[in-house]
Amino acid sequence: MKPSTSEGGRQSASALRKETRKEERKVEAKKGSQLSKGAERVEERSRSSDGKSAGQKQR
Repeated sequence: MKPSTSEGGRQSASALRKETRKEERKVEAKKGSQLSKGAERVEERSRSSDGKSAGQKQR
């Protein structure tokens, strides 16, 4: 069974995605290059927090 969503919920989610893309473009412009996407993004964020990759943290 598909979970039901309200019209307001869909609109909120859409607005959140738009704002997220807008913020990401701003950060990329400031950084001078695109942010990593997918698995690379997870690694980059993990590394930036404490200098260790996600794989190193699990060992």
